Amino acid sequence: MSEARHLLLPDFCEPRAVLGVLLIVALTALMLALAAAGFGSGFWIALARAAMFLVWIGLAGAALLCRMRRLIARQSAAAGATLVLASLALLVAIVSLASWSLMASPSLNPGGLLGAASGERWLFVARNVVIGLMVSALALRYFYVTQQWRLNVESHAHARVNALQARIRPHFLYNSMNTIAALTRSDPARAEEAVQDLSDLFRAALSEKRSLITLKEELEIARIYQRIEQLRLGERLRVRWNVRDLPMRALIPSLTIQPLLENAIGHGIENLPDGGEVIIDGADEDDGIVIAVRNPLPATSRNSRGGHGIALDNIRERFILLYGAKAQVSVGDEGGEFVVRLRFPHTQAAEGTP
Repeated sequence: MSEARHLLLPDFCEPRAVLGVLLIVALTALMLALAAAGFGSGFWIALARAAMFLVWIGLAGAALLCRMRRLIARQSAAAGATLVLASLALLVAIVSLASWSLMASPSLNPGGLLGAASGERWLFVARNVVIGLMVSALALRYFYVTQQWRLNVESHAHARVNALQARIRPHFLYNSMNTIAALTRSDPARAEEAVQDLSDLFRAALSEKRSLITLKEELEIARIYQRIEQLRLGERLRVRWNVRDLPMRALIPSLTIQPLLENAIGHGIENLPDGGEVIIDGADEDDGIVIAVRNPLPATSRNSRGGHGIALDNIRERFILLYGAKAQVSVGDEGGEFVVRLRFPHTQAAEGTP
């Protein structure tokens, strides 16, 4: 028997979800005002009254769904939707009843300052409940589809991380093992260090415990990769690290710099007869952290490793997912060099993080 599907909703305790509710409230108030007064002289008064009424319902509804999120999460999709709609209908009925009583009270609404009570009390409440149910159902569907899309993007990004991790194994592992095998005869001590570096690299690269790590950890993974490749390429590979100005406790998605270094070596340095230099620049600027990885462009890249776009696509997807428009991944040729430039917000690791 297949597992029951659950109602996928955002966390209404978060400001982003509350902002979405307020936008829906504003659009609903606008439609109601247009339906009641058109573009005539009473439009702004009708809009103000509708907005005042609906904002209370929207904020109270978000608070209610925030409190009920664990209960909703345990329900099936149908039961969860029914529970949410019933709760919101009850909330609309209570607020509508209180609003009608306020407007009908001479002492609380002297001279009809807030407007006159609209028709019979229960007709007023019933009309608002029906409108509220229709708007809530549409909003519920919107939030459900949006959350489902977000989870699918996260799942896809996670799958691409796994693909990126798997891509490290074949060519790199074979080349490294061949290098280590040669070193066991000529330099056993260096071969032992290489085995330890290879073990540390694969332990870090294949770990799924954290999607975010500190810059210090990410740079160490990249440097381990460099040391192993240095054994194979020797003096053909030169790497310059200009990262002293980077905040080492800042967080970065794991497997970000190492794949860029791998691309720079595999698609640049290996295709140059005399090798070349990879430069990693880093700076902490006012609008975020900037890291650039640059390598010389060979005359042709026919012999370069396949899958060049996997790492870049993966980094773009994870940056969009984590930071949205606050992050940027730019790629281009600059003065005979291939440059990948990352820009992302500076988020500090919690105390106690290495």
